[in-house]
Amino acid sequence: MGTQGIGRKRNPIKDRSTAEDDTLNLIAREAEARLALKRAARAEAREIRMKELERQQEEVEDRDFLEKGSQSASTLTAATLASLSGSSSRRGSGELSMTGDTETSILEIKDSLVEVEEKYRKAMVSNAQLDNEKNNLMYQVDRLKDTLMELEELLSESRREYDAKTKDFECEKHAYGVLQFQFNVMKETLKQSEELLTEICQLRLKQDSFVREISVLQETVEWKDEKIEALEQQKEYSDAVKNERDELRDELVQLKDILKVLCHLMGVGALNMKQWPLLCSYAAIIYCCDTQKPVISLCSCPTQKHGIYSYAAHQILFSPAPPTFAGDASRQLSDLKFKLVKSEQEVTALEQNVTRLEGQVTRYKGVSENAEKVEDELKAEKRKLQRELRSTLDKIDELESNNSHLSKRLDKMKANRTTAPTP
Repeated sequence: MGTQGIGRKRNPIKDRSTAEDDTLNLIAREAEARLALKRAARAEAREIRMKELERQQEEVEDRDFLEKGSQSASTLTAATLASLSGSSSRRGSGELSMTGDTETSILEIKDSLVEVEEKYRKAMVSNAQLDNEKNNLMYQVDRLKDTLMELEELLSESRREYDAKTKDFECEKHAYGVLQFQFNVMKETLKQSEELLTEICQLRLKQDSFVREISVLQETVEWKDEKIEALEQQKEYSDAVKNERDELRDELVQLKDILKVLCHLMGVGALNMKQWPLLCSYAAIIYCCDTQKPVISLCSCPTQKHGIYSYAAHQILFSPAPPTFAGDASRQLSDLKFKLVKSEQEVTALEQNVTRLEGQVTRYKGVSENAEKVEDELKAEKRKLQRELRSTLDKIDELESNNSHLSKRLDKMKANRTTAPTP
């Protein structure tokens, strides 16, 4: 779904609708002007026609009256002449009979004249009524013709208005379709923005959880480093103890070598119980006095092999020794043996501790390496999530700008629609 541009554009539908509205308004005004002129002309013609009809009616009435008067006069003169001629012709027969007939005929003529006048008056009244009805009907016909013309003009005007309204309806329908499409676009945009906001919330929650995990791993790594330092210190202590044990072993080996040398120089295979403590005491004294090197150097010389050491051994074995000196030497020797055994036990325990600590150090190093790998992965994931968050925020800003632009356009179209002139 493509987004519309931000710049303002002219609406061709709106321009076309305004031009059509102006044209229709001009046509409607011209039609109204023509209709007003036609109505004025019809009213003037109606007045002229009514005046002409009134004049014709007056002329007809005057002519009828004159004709009726002349007819009545001619009938009267004819009757009187006939009566006079009859009377003159019969005058010779007799005066009496003629006078009686004349009177009766005059009476009959008067009666017939009255009847004729009555009939004439009734005929004039009915003729006048019929003429009035005719004039009324003609007037009504003219009025109906005018009404029919007005209705035809109204029908044509209504058709023009219907066509204009139909065009307006089509324009409004098209505008409604455009607004519906824009509404659907805005609705889809709003839905996408809501989905993006939901994704952003989820990404923020994931980021917070990753930050917590990273902090926990950092604390674990620090604790492991501290423990490794403590183990290294303990290892240094165990190395010092191991060095001390090695020194004691070296001392023990040197004492054993001295005893072997003394036994070899004395030439005895087995010593009795009285001679052995003295020999051990002597060896301890030699070692304590740090005189083992000259003794060993003397032992290494072949010419003096049976010299000094044989004499010294003979003096030690067969000369009476002071009891305190022998007791101190045996006590020191037993202390040395006890220390040697104890140091060997400590060395064994320390070796076990060192082995165990080395295993723990190896395991902790593996754990720390794994933690570092996990931390690197989490950092990479965090950077990826931050990039996605930035891109999502950019999309949200773009959608918000498009939404605001579309809402402004919709408000402008609504305002133009409400303020548009109606034809």
